[in-house]
Amino acid sequence: MLILGIESSCDETAAAVVDDGRKVLSDIVASQAGIHGPYGGVVPELASRKHLEYIIPVVDMALKEAGCSAEKLDAIAATQGPGLVGALLVGLGAAKAMAYAHGIPFIPVNHLEGHIQAAFMGDEQPEGPFACLVVSGGHTALYKVSDDCTVRLLGATRDDAAGEAFDKIAKMLEIGYPGGIAIDRLALSGNPEAVHFPRSRFDRESLEFSFSGLKTSAANFIRKHGIPHKISMREDAEVQRTESAQAECSLEDFAASFQEAIVDVLVSKTIEAARQCGLKQIAAVGGVAANSRLRQKLSEQALADGIRLFMPPIRFCTDNAVMIASSAYRIWARSGFSSETLDIDAFSR
Repeated sequence: MLILGIESSCDETAAAVVDDGRKVLSDIVASQAGIHGPYGGVVPELASRKHLEYIIPVVDMALKEAGCSAEKLDAIAATQGPGLVGALLVGLGAAKAMAYAHGIPFIPVNHLEGHIQAAFMGDEQPEGPFACLVVSGGHTALYKVSDDCTVRLLGATRDDAAGEAFDKIAKMLEIGYPGGIAIDRLALSGNPEAVHFPRSRFDRESLEFSFSGLKTSAANFIRKHGIPHKISMREDAEVQRTESAQAECSLEDFAASFQEAIVDVLVSKTIEAARQCGLKQIAAVGGVAANSRLRQKLSEQALADGIRLFMPPIRFCTDNAVMIASSAYRIWARSGFSSETLDIDAFSR
């Protein structure tokens, strides 16, 4: 069954053709990172306009790479939400128009369900129920995923998402966008214990998250001491004589310490979710699941606790249309096709 998937929930215009939910025939992504970079985050109006510009060329490229025409498709799927309203309208509108024009069934897909589906895109796939951490710029939540891939929310962030915290602090550090990638790179050379940042855990049984306190703590450090210098700059004698704490903490140390605070909470909550639900399988998906420290620490903790960990290839962690087409196949197998009159659902989770 050939399904064309379209993803446009934020700042990536993506289209992919997937056969039977597993065989990827094409995977096209037009990124807007360079456009939003100067602003330190996604500007919704700019994102919508770029989606309008990219959507047709990206879909055409996906069909061409897959070696098929629209008439050969069995269904068309698109992200229904959650996401930016204007951005969602572009992808959903294009998909519904194509479905109507070619007489092809249309399948709306929840963006988070798409991310969860990415857990099945690796060399090994989870079997049976598992706990899944969905962590990105807009979402941080834990779900229990059943045998039929239906999901139950276990806990979500009370305020900021982990990826949003990365982006905001990266903007204050003036190190570029996307912030998570920039911090991850700097952290490779830093000391994760150089600065003590708070970890919001609530009570022991809670599976909810909070990153606003951490973000505030990091922001206050920067306001008080200024942006820490890179290691190479700290070799300057004048910098080393500074009384400010930044003389003792390099930019790399700050990045590693901030990242460690986020990763600690994500790992401990995910392992706790598996324990509470009596599960021996976990997965981590979403843009922040590409973070090298999270992948390392979650792997180590899962191994220590006798839990199997499933993480998608990095290219399927960030927003993509393969996860949308693959998820649409499971939706079709579970409940069939939906009406073309469906509208966006920007605030679902």
